[in-house]
Amino acid sequence: MCTKCIIRATVIAVVSTISSSQLAMAESDQQKTLDAQALKLVKGFGKDLKHTLVSSMKKDGPAAAIGVCNLQAPEIATKHAHASGWTIGRTSTKLRSHTNAPDEWEAKVLAIFAQKKAEGGDLKKMQYSEIIEKDGKKTYRYMKAIGVAKACLNCHGENLKPAVSAALKDKYPDDAATGFKLGDLRGAFTLSKSVK
Repeated sequence: MCTKCIIRATVIAVVSTISSSQLAMAESDQQKTLDAQALKLVKGFGKDLKHTLVSSMKKDGPAAAIGVCNLQAPEIATKHAHASGWTIGRTSTKLRSHTNAPDEWEAKVLAIFAQKKAEGGDLKKMQYSEIIEKDGKKTYRYMKAIGVAKACLNCHGENLKPAVSAALKDKYPDDAATGFKLGDLRGAFTLSKSVK
């Protein structure tokens, strides 16, 4: 092989390596920016949802809050989704509403969260994001773990009041989202957005 050919091949290899690493850095920066946006959206959605449910519980009790959750939780998610241009929701392996069933990617992340929790991980800090490609389209996906807080036990705990159990049977006949203890992994917020 001639010297010029060797030099040309080396230059092409170096330029190709630099381009690949620059692309990886750009994607990493993009993901960090999206991570920050997703976390901000989760905090806003979570705050609105918690305020609505806690206010309802204080005013009318946990049984009444189930009706509020049934109607207003999806509306709150839709409001935040429309305002941001993201898809926003919640999911779990123990469902109250089957409209929140995890897809394959979400189920994988929920399993990761469960494993980390079993290893002593802090649910408050647990989050996962990834840019995936499907059918030639890139999508940023993000999940943030939801832990069971004291207020959650009123409707998701082990020992529910009869009025709460009756309200659950009425609004969610196939409910499987009870039996939790304080600090358990309840599920996760799940967000996604198309990216270039």
